[in-house]
Amino acid sequence: MKFKMFTFWVFNFLAIILISPSHLSGSLAEGVPEVPSFFSLLFHGKDTPVAQFLREWETVFFSILSALFISVIFCLGARYKELLPQRFQNLVEYIVEAFQKFAMELIGPEGKKFVPFLGTLFIYILTMNWLAVVPLVPPPSSNLSVTAALAICVFAFVQFLSIKNFGFFGYLHHLSGSPKGVGEWLMVPLMFPIELLTQLSRPLTLAFRLFGNVLGEDILIGTFALFGVTLFAASQFPIALPLQLPFMFFAMLTGVMQALVFTLLSAIYILLAMPSKESFEFVTER
Repeated sequence: MKFKMFTFWVFNFLAIILISPSHLSGSLAEGVPEVPSFFSLLFHGKDTPVAQFLREWETVFFSILSALFISVIFCLGARYKELLPQRFQNLVEYIVEAFQKFAMELIGPEGKKFVPFLGTLFIYILTMNWLAVVPLVPPPSSNLSVTAALAICVFAFVQFLSIKNFGFFGYLHHLSGSPKGVGEWLMVPLMFPIELLTQLSRPLTLAFRLFGNVLGEDILIGTFALFGVTLFAASQFPIALPLQLPFMFFAMLTGVMQALVFTLLSAIYILLAMPSKESFEFVTER
């Protein structure tokens, strides 16, 4: 189990690093009033190699920082396994049990083995989303490089499960609509491209949905923070109205929703990659 989670982190960060130099989100978010980051203010007006490197890779830095924070929290929570757990251990156990219930109600009895993957997705995305309320820390999920890396992780995992459960040729048969009769085989040239396009569109929708919503929240917070500063700019007062505070609480709420939507869709894709219909019957009975 630990090896699987380590593989997830490594694959995710490799995907971020490979995608980041292309500046996918930079071309989409150029000129928007986002809140400046710590590195932007620290190296403002400087064009040294170190400053360029940190500005270019700040998304990777904050995403790794989020992962380290989560790892430390849960390692501390699982360090002392007492018979009568204290508050912190109770909180960690409650989170794990909640994800177990979520996965088993949605996927079925086999959903328990996907709890580490789905739970890591939700907590990781939620942590990155909530960085929007930390001063001078841009949320990594407002960068398309990060959301695309997460979507690629889900896509690769689902394809692996599909090939493992159906077999390679069985998976191709599944993509063709599982034809049996002559009429169904005649529909394969139409069904196969549609199903293939559906599979390829899933990571795109996952990535752009999360990226667009978090970036919109970041822009909204940055706009009202800038407006609060400009109100007193003419009078030379060294203060600013915190007009962004209501939107920061709103960003925390929507951050939970976006993390939940991403995790829920990932769980549905995992369910569709399972050949057994017991999971569907399990959900229907509930």
